[in-house]
Amino acid sequence: MSFAFSLIAAALYLAAAWRAWRMAQDALSQRALVPLALVAHAAALVQQTVVAHQLVIGVAEAASLLAFLSALMLWAFCLREPLQALGVADYPLAALCALWPALATNRGAPIPLDDWRLGLHIVLSLLSAGLLTLAAINALGAAILDRILHRPDSLALARRLPPLQTLEKLLFQLIAVGFFLLSLTLCSGLLVIRSLGGEHLAQIVLTAGAWLIFGVLLWGRRRYGWRGRTAIRWTLSGYLTLVAAYFGSKLLLQQFFDVHWM
Repeated sequence: MSFAFSLIAAALYLAAAWRAWRMAQDALSQRALVPLALVAHAAALVQQTVVAHQLVIGVAEAASLLAFLSALMLWAFCLREPLQALGVADYPLAALCALWPALATNRGAPIPLDDWRLGLHIVLSLLSAGLLTLAAINALGAAILDRILHRPDSLALARRLPPLQTLEKLLFQLIAVGFFLLSLTLCSGLLVIRSLGGEHLAQIVLTAGAWLIFGVLLWGRRRYGWRGRTAIRWTLSGYLTLVAAYFGSKLLLQQFFDVHWM
């Protein structure tokens, strides 16, 4: 049944992405396609990750959760800002990640849901990563728009994208909230991690590195007014470090140490 929900979600996401590409303002996607895709995606995730009062999150399930949160947040932001064009990048990614757990054969180890500290850490890590995923997609959109604006022959394409000022404003809002949640994630991680060394060291160092990059970016924005290409580079660098911290170390832990840890 989860495969059917995943397939429905992927099809709806792709339809929403296609309509976002064809038209700047798309009421059908905003009111029907994306909400239905989110409902189907959520139904698939519940069946894939909750098993007998335990949480099962492998690499595929984690990617699907992050993509779901990113799509959900983009849909919510589109209710007040003309950001539908970002769905051209975000929704196909969500479609791919929605299908991944249904096709994957390697799943994570069960995590008991009776430990509130572990549950809090998982929720914070997913929320922070989801926000920063959307921030990275936003940064890519801003980079593309910046290139287009410097090419007079591509101005027709620029009309499909939100104003650059709107993208930059949203970018720093996402980073500020994501940085705050990432800070809480690091603090909550200290409550659940069994050891600060060994196989967990790479994840801790890389997550702290991503936190530092985003912190420097926010400081540079406040102190020196960083924006444009500087902000885009720092955002993408921080996000790639965060991806390496989570997925790179998670793959390493599962494949070589047979350890499953959020």
